[in-house]
Amino acid sequence: MIVMKFGGSSVESIEAIERVAGIVAAHAHRHPVVVVSAMGKTTNRLLAIADEAVAGRRDAAIAQLRELEAFHLLEGGSLDGAVDAHFAELTELVKGLAILGELTPRSIDAISAFGERLSSLIVVHAFQRLGIDAIHQDSRDYILTDERHTHAAPLYPETYARLRSGLMPLAAKQVVVMGGFIGSTLRGITSTLGRGGSDFSAAIIGAGIDAEEIQIWTDVDGMLTCDPRLLQGVHRIKQLSFSEAAELAYFGAKVLHPSTVLPAVEKNIPVLILNSRRPHVDGTRIVAQPVPCANPVKAIACKQNITSVHIRSTRMLMAHGFLRRIFEVFDQNQTPVDMVTTSEISVSLTIDNTQHLERITEELRSFSDVAVEPDQALICLVGDSVATTSGIAGRIFQSLNGTNIRMISQGASLLNLSFVVAGKDLVSAVRALHQELFASLDPNIFERASQ
Repeated sequence: MIVMKFGGSSVESIEAIERVAGIVAAHAHRHPVVVVSAMGKTTNRLLAIADEAVAGRRDAAIAQLRELEAFHLLEGGSLDGAVDAHFAELTELVKGLAILGELTPRSIDAISAFGERLSSLIVVHAFQRLGIDAIHQDSRDYILTDERHTHAAPLYPETYARLRSGLMPLAAKQVVVMGGFIGSTLRGITSTLGRGGSDFSAAIIGAGIDAEEIQIWTDVDGMLTCDPRLLQGVHRIKQLSFSEAAELAYFGAKVLHPSTVLPAVEKNIPVLILNSRRPHVDGTRIVAQPVPCANPVKAIACKQNITSVHIRSTRMLMAHGFLRRIFEVFDQNQTPVDMVTTSEISVSLTIDNTQHLERITEELRSFSDVAVEPDQALICLVGDSVATTSGIAGRIFQSLNGTNIRMISQGASLLNLSFVVAGKDLVSAVRALHQELFASLDPNIFERASQ
């Protein structure tokens, strides 16, 4: 058995879904379980509708809902009234939000889950129409989570037990289609795994059924040496280790959800990143063990719009417990820290969520001096050989001659070398690094971009 996950751009229209059907039909002999995201930008549209409703603009919210319904009916048909029934339920939910005037995490999960609920029904209907023996299953019957709505954590033993007993027998006989991103609590309340959670769903399902591999079908040819939106002429990476992929995902590579690899790592299941528009391309294969490579760096990941926080001890030397007090402040304000550098009397760190920044700085100033730098960018160079390649740091910083580097850090994993630059310097810095690090390529690991 395999798991095939298709993102929103891969199921954004009936033409795209028919393309997906051809891909799935070609893999039918491998007993695929198909996991789909919401169609196109449906989740964003649902959340915008919810915002309109709680702001007291009920009529505008209902009008936008009708537009979204027309889109799904156009692309999917009535499906024996299934689409109509889902939008009738959605309409009542929106009316309720307008009355309450409040959008709770539980309500966000309830409304945003409709994207995957609808797309999975439309996809299975299209499969059946095109001659694929397919059956729909509601992910909420299998993916059990805790009650942290909008970013729920899976309850793995309970989820795996349901997948083994309920899903595996079905998948042995038919193509199973499920919505990603969604689950339910033990009380049967709809929950979600967080934005990008369809990848996570695919990995959970793959681990639960002991899949041969997990395929993530998207709109790019695989993991690339850099974000093509930042730089042209980037190269496809044929193979990565799980640890490298996780580093890239955490530090900004949008192709893969950061948590996706975790269930796959535990079960040693390969993950493939593939392009639904170019299914003939081999994509990127992510495997457990590092693969020898002549290039010390496999890829450049970036995070834009980050904020640097510089904290200086008000004493001459760093007092006992200074670091603990700093990180307690961030922990209490539920703000993750991306990167940290320290000296004898100061700590610098970066965050990408500034929701609680004002409160954080106020608390930090009770025992330290604080300076904040917005509009920064984090550049992360990832590769299994970064820490062990002699002279790599010299090459990197020589290529950045003229760029002001604000912070430098080597990750505890020894897989990455990261530094911070001003946001305005990001593109020029990445271009210089890419030219230096990927002028020559190991053909076993990379496929050079066509000129």
